[in-house]
Amino acid sequence: MSLINILILVGLSLAIFVISNFDRTRALRKPLLLTISTGVIFWLQPALPIRGLDFWLPLATLALVGLGWLLTSKPEERNSSASLVTGALVATVVLVIALTRYLGMTGVITPSRPPQTLNVIIVLTAVAIITCFLYKIIRIKSSLPYIIGIVVLLSIFVALKLPVLTEWLSGILRLWNGQSRELASALDLRWLGFSYIAFRLIHTLRDRQNGRLPAMALDEYFIYMLFFPAISAGPIDRSERFIKDLRQPFIPSADALGAASKRLVVGLLKKFVVADLLAMIALNGANALQVSSTGWAWVLVYAYTLQIFFDFSGYTDIAIGMGLLMGIKLPENFNTPYLKPNLTQFWNNWHMTLTQWFRAYFFNPLTRALRSAKNPVSVWLVILITQVATMVLIGLWHGITLNFVLWGLWHGLGLFIQNRWSDWTKPLSARIQAKPTLNKVVTIFTTLLTFQFVALGWVWFALPSMDLSLRVFGRLFGMGA
Repeated sequence: MSLINILILVGLSLAIFVISNFDRTRALRKPLLLTISTGVIFWLQPALPIRGLDFWLPLATLALVGLGWLLTSKPEERNSSASLVTGALVATVVLVIALTRYLGMTGVITPSRPPQTLNVIIVLTAVAIITCFLYKIIRIKSSLPYIIGIVVLLSIFVALKLPVLTEWLSGILRLWNGQSRELASALDLRWLGFSYIAFRLIHTLRDRQNGRLPAMALDEYFIYMLFFPAISAGPIDRSERFIKDLRQPFIPSADALGAASKRLVVGLLKKFVVADLLAMIALNGANALQVSSTGWAWVLVYAYTLQIFFDFSGYTDIAIGMGLLMGIKLPENFNTPYLKPNLTQFWNNWHMTLTQWFRAYFFNPLTRALRSAKNPVSVWLVILITQVATMVLIGLWHGITLNFVLWGLWHGLGLFIQNRWSDWTKPLSARIQAKPTLNKVVTIFTTLLTFQFVALGWVWFALPSMDLSLRVFGRLFGMGA
């Protein structure tokens, strides 16, 4: 996301802050959040070479969110009048965006000119009819609809992340649009925020299935799913925490403005000063091919290690700052992860909302399943399977490539080895902790070792192929031409 885009979003957040200050009824915040969040998913959607797709993908996001609410809401939670108002507001925003096609030959809100208005009206009408039909008939009494919903989301995710499938889908869409199928590319289907929205949808589906999901009105569900500060890069908030903030009357104050301003300034400096400067010398495919000395290879790796932290944590600060301007306190995502003395603590403090999500919806259920199996699995094997599987999945979430799998294996095996080592050396660790000076020295050593391990792991993450990664590893340790 560019600096201009972020400054505009900050301006929208500040506008809600100011309006909330004059809104004595405290009734405008939800409609404003819903309207702006709906519009932002169209505005931030990247331009795509397939005609109209950068309009239809955000509309598909809205349809998925609406279907998610139908699947997760109970009949008694469906206030028909309030839901109709919400649906009408979302449809109106979409229609207004569609009408901007008459303001010029290029997109005004959307990256390209919206499709024919009649086509948009037909699709909106079809969505409304299907929604009303499902609204009347949906009475979920089994887990099957939730399972189907999760499978559909995961299938879309795989189709978007697996280059072969993405290119195939691009070819079909191009053919349908009368465009050249030979020009199909995996970059043709970039769907803004789908990964994060899919996480939230799966979270609500699983929690409804387990009876833990709080009741949410349609407007609350839409705002939670589409909250514009977190739409493109998180953090991944939990519905119960988010809804609590959303329902609480927001009274703007100097303290809230000060806290938000501090996070925004820090985030902007991290992302657009520190991270952008580091990006000039950070490891990437082009730099990896040009590096010719061991010293410069290490510079590239360390620069990338710092750049990815300042870039991502900087955006998190910006998102949290924008949220504070609207009375929503998004969860923290980073807590000095590079200063942690072991790999477990690193992952407990790096992209915390992502690791917490995987822990809650994959790691813990898999651990319980293995431990409660008819044929008990030994503890060490349970730890190996769950940690490796979880980290490989986190790698695949970033992209379905061999390098992301290797990055996941790197961290999964690292976590397993660290777990077994910590368990084996418990008596020694207790004796070291009893000696403050020695404990401090050991902590410094293990912190440096953990940082080094993580930095080397980024080689798999930053580069597009295993061959190039191995070449960089060879250069780092003085091997290869």
